[in-house]
Amino acid sequence: MDDKKHIHLIGICGTAMASLAGMLKQRGFRVAGSDAAAYPPMSDFLDELGIPVAQPFDARNLLPTPDLVVVGNAISRGNPELEQVLDQRIPFSSLPQLLHEEFLRGKEVLVVAGTHGKTTTTSMLAWIFHTAGMQPSFLIGGIAENFGSSFHLGQGKHFILEGDEYDTAFFDKGPKFLHYFPDAVILTSVEFDHADIYKDLNAVETAFKRLVNLIPRRGRIIAFDGAAGDAAESASLERCLSKAFCPVERYGAGTRADWRITNVKFEAERTLWSVLRGGRSWMDLEFPLAGEYNVWNATAAAAIAAAYGISKEEIAAALKTFKSVKRRLEVKAQVNGITIIDDFAHHPTAIAGTLKALRARYPGARLWAILEPRSNTLRRRVLQTDLARSLAIADEVVVAGVFRSEAVPVNERLELPELAADIQKHGRRARLLEDADEIVKTVAPEMRAGDLVAILSNGGFGGIYEKLPARLRLLAAEGESVNSANAAGNR
Repeated sequence: MDDKKHIHLIGICGTAMASLAGMLKQRGFRVAGSDAAAYPPMSDFLDELGIPVAQPFDARNLLPTPDLVVVGNAISRGNPELEQVLDQRIPFSSLPQLLHEEFLRGKEVLVVAGTHGKTTTTSMLAWIFHTAGMQPSFLIGGIAENFGSSFHLGQGKHFILEGDEYDTAFFDKGPKFLHYFPDAVILTSVEFDHADIYKDLNAVETAFKRLVNLIPRRGRIIAFDGAAGDAAESASLERCLSKAFCPVERYGAGTRADWRITNVKFEAERTLWSVLRGGRSWMDLEFPLAGEYNVWNATAAAAIAAAYGISKEEIAAALKTFKSVKRRLEVKAQVNGITIIDDFAHHPTAIAGTLKALRARYPGARLWAILEPRSNTLRRRVLQTDLARSLAIADEVVVAGVFRSEAVPVNERLELPELAADIQKHGRRARLLEDADEIVKTVAPEMRAGDLVAILSNGGFGGIYEKLPARLRLLAAEGESVNSANAAGNR
């Protein structure tokens, strides 16, 4: 494609879309975009790149007429910019289409796929390749803190990217990852998710089976060994792997794992574990992250890096210096001894993993879980029982109103009073508060030094990440003022 072309991205503030925008600009294209509402971290990311973002969607955002429009997968018919594109027959593409045509051709493509852990695992793998001097390109669905970016175009032959099973675009309802034609895949998990596009678990499995079917015989799959965990998840993975034509290696704590995890130790500032390869001691590893699921993620990244010739010493050194990804167990604020954590978890399994990780990292803390049911799966009742069980890991549970509940049929919608009742059956207090403002007003006065607050959302959550720390600071200042006045009066 002519690198002087003007490319406009509709829905540019999605993590993958913002990354593609940055890659296109680095290639020399003139890039702009639009979205309904921009919020950090991607809004800040685009601003730093100097890519203009128009808000809200409007046909006038397409003036002057771009040479190509990339339509995000969240964009549907009725969007004024999409309607203008179709009316005027402006050339358009999906993100995966353009990514493959412009960036993946001629590369050795390594894809990280699965219901959970994709972003962090992709970040770890990219960091390992980078520190080993492999100069990889990468595309991640979040800001990798080691790089300060969600993408990079390197000079090496490898392109490492997160493979999303969500649909591609309004005109292509197949999974994004089918456009990537991977040479190797990490498969972290297969569970029911994306209830807006997948009817059931069988439909999800079909998507992953198609991904597996794309991998050449010379390729490789590194798959989670679910034997030590949930039997149903293990069965799903095995069904997806049954038609693989390439070698499959498994990682996990199960006895059949080729990369077996043992001796996991959680400390205040680090996590340590050992890996057996083929039943023999391979390497002791550590990193500063919390959570058993992150140990799994790191071991998967180590396994595939080893398959590409990176030494175990280089792998260990990279993991030891790995930071994290924005919005994954990210400490947003510490106010008067209260620690506020931002986490992207938006599936019951991921929520349970996050809360267990925080329990291990902050033993003895009173743990709050503040949830915004925002994802297309969480807004539905299909996983409601599992959600109640996951949230009950916390001591205090607060659930906001269902995001844009009117978009979900009443008979499918998450039933909040029932959810609260189920949580309370597990012995935890659960409260339903409408929005961020009501939550902050209600719970901030109840918080005390030593509390740990996990805010769980895959969106902006009404600015709660800024509002809660601000309210806590104000309450502290008011308390100090009262104490000072009382002390003066007692003199």
